[in-house]
Amino acid sequence: MHILMTVNAAWNIWNFRRPLLAAFLTEGHQVTVLAPPDDSVPDLEALGCMFIPLEMSVKGLNPVEDFKLERRYRRILQAEQPDLVLSYTIKNNIFGARAAQVMGIPFLPNVTGLGTAFLSGGPLRKIAEGLYRWAFGKLPIIFFQNEDDRALFLHRRLVRADQAWLLPGSGIDLTRFAAAEMPGSDLPPIFLMIARLLRDKGVMEFVEAARKVRAQHPEARFQLLGALGSENRTAINATAVQAWVEEGTIEYLGTTPDVRLHIAAATCVVLPSYREGAPRTLIEAAAMARPLIATDVPGCRAVIDGDVSGYFCAPQDADSLAEAMVRFLYLPHPAQVLMGRAGRAKMEREFDEAIVLAAYQSAIMTLTKAN
Repeated sequence: MHILMTVNAAWNIWNFRRPLLAAFLTEGHQVTVLAPPDDSVPDLEALGCMFIPLEMSVKGLNPVEDFKLERRYRRILQAEQPDLVLSYTIKNNIFGARAAQVMGIPFLPNVTGLGTAFLSGGPLRKIAEGLYRWAFGKLPIIFFQNEDDRALFLHRRLVRADQAWLLPGSGIDLTRFAAAEMPGSDLPPIFLMIARLLRDKGVMEFVEAARKVRAQHPEARFQLLGALGSENRTAINATAVQAWVEEGTIEYLGTTPDVRLHIAAATCVVLPSYREGAPRTLIEAAAMARPLIATDVPGCRAVIDGDVSGYFCAPQDADSLAEAMVRFLYLPHPAQVLMGRAGRAKMEREFDEAIVLAAYQSAIMTLTKAN
């Protein structure tokens, strides 16, 4: 088959969907990636897929621009004639779905998160819900990455129960993300947050909690790993980050093509996000046997077994996050090690990438038979 995969940034496919892409290529399918280009394009092409740049506005809701995006999808689908479209991220799911249905092409979206429109509530949320109903109403299958998001869409009648399939995120390569030995108890503890530098990811709470914890435990280190300059309304600018570094609150690690060395060096991985689909950084950290601290919100709840593989804190609450960090610091080192091992065991049971590959194969078989 000719499979087209579309998303709002090419790196998303490279970082999160590469095993699925590689499996399609190994099975002999032609794969085209349709996304705004970035530095990951040469890597995607080296794997053997085609790449088509997609012009789109990632942030905001502009009806004129968004409906231009739908027309752009129609032109590209008409030219490429794929047998199937796999989609990720909000605008690609909504406007790609409408274009594919007009063209009569099977379309399989993956709801990887709800975004700021849902988080903000009010008129924005109503617009987003209307767009989802408009786009998803006739689709046979829609993937969700956690039970909370699936239940929310069902409760608000955005989808039907027979449409809503559940996935364990994008899965994890348990060989590549192998369990790593915990840093010794003689080393300063390192709390690592891996995320794009957005307010919605809880960066502000992480920094404020770091200040509070360091007041009691000055030996503790707090690291931020993730990209600046994101096209998002909640993006944090470089000036703020530099100020945090200069005051000694956090260490900013920039970005890296491979997070494993940083995870292995960390004592605990933290994500105080306001809401997630299936937080990749937590999944990767748990696979490497690192204890986790995250907000008690959809997405994070699916990855952590509370008080077993990590601790929860309240969302948008730096005090609660600081309390969870201090609680972790008072755990004896062997108990910290056991917490990390429990996370690894959960990833083996529930998040192996083979589970995701099997779900996609089943869905694709269903869609192609129906078509």
